[in-house]
Amino acid sequence: MPRPILATIHAPALRHNLARVRAAAGDAKIWATVKADAYGHGIERVFDSLRAADGFALLDLKEAQRLRALDWRGPILLLEGCFEARDLELCSRLGLWHVVHCQEQIDMLSAHKTQLPQRVFLKMNSGMNRLGFAPERLRAAWTRLNALPQVDEISLMTHFGDADGPKGIAAQMAAFEAVTADLPGERSLANSAAVLRHGPALGQRSDWVRPGIALYGSAPDFPEHGTGHWQLKPTMSLSSRLIAVQDLQRGDTVGYGSQFTAEQPLRMGVVACGYADGYPRHCSTGTPVLVDGQRTRLLGRVSMDMLAVDLTPVPQAQIGSPITLWGQSAQGELLSIDEVAAAAGTVGYELMCALAPRVPVVIEADD
Repeated sequence: MPRPILATIHAPALRHNLARVRAAAGDAKIWATVKADAYGHGIERVFDSLRAADGFALLDLKEAQRLRALDWRGPILLLEGCFEARDLELCSRLGLWHVVHCQEQIDMLSAHKTQLPQRVFLKMNSGMNRLGFAPERLRAAWTRLNALPQVDEISLMTHFGDADGPKGIAAQMAAFEAVTADLPGERSLANSAAVLRHGPALGQRSDWVRPGIALYGSAPDFPEHGTGHWQLKPTMSLSSRLIAVQDLQRGDTVGYGSQFTAEQPLRMGVVACGYADGYPRHCSTGTPVLVDGQRTRLLGRVSMDMLAVDLTPVPQAQIGSPITLWGQSAQGELLSIDEVAAAAGTVGYELMCALAPRVPVVIEADD
């Protein structure tokens, strides 16, 4: 019998979330962001559910090849552009669009021998200070790109650093528009937080939006808002079962480092899941877990292959009882991945991306 841990990808939820983002984005076209192997879900597993998007955005050329192998003939955007000159050959062969965020990438394009000019997205650093041309250098970069026979259409883009918080997008939006107002070409703005929180403010100013985490059922501005507020559904559930039950007495400790000490007698269950499966080691006593669809708490330190849970609220639980580490339980109860991530001091993105290869994955088909 295989170890009972399992990840379930919910295809209906992916379709729902894409539709929810499209409704929030108005007339803008949708890049479905599938970087990091579709945020840990697997590109091949999510493709059918997300193919109603207008394009796919990612980082890795091999992932772009996988999309073309799935017979996707629409746009694919490389969000960090090309890393070396020979990448441009694959862009030509696969028909990839790519971001240009530095002079070195323009240099590569100018030396590239091709019969097919390429579609590029010129990125402006409007305040996040990661990638992109500073405002005072963007127009010179645009002029240089526009003069290259290797370049077809130039689109313009930026990335908001505070769309999920009180600072918002106004300052970065103003900086971007001040420089690009009279330049031709489509605009690509807005991650998940910007689409959901500031969709009306974007208006007709964004031809493309780039949702990521919202597609996968995590709230981009948790804990201010949860998935219910944004009408998103979880797309990944991590489940397992109890493999042992222990009766603790007052003063008994649990796990490595004796991080939990029982203050009174209690029943404890051992779950087949640990940090080698992608469950965060930094989760500690009190992290929510569902047993038989009922909420309880983690006890002590997470081990490589196991973790312990308090069975006090679930007296009927026994070896084999179902466990939901995050996502949807068989009983219909929901444990948000954002809530579990917060207990580990991180975000839902990391938990999705950290799902270990040893965890079996199944796809829940449409109803």
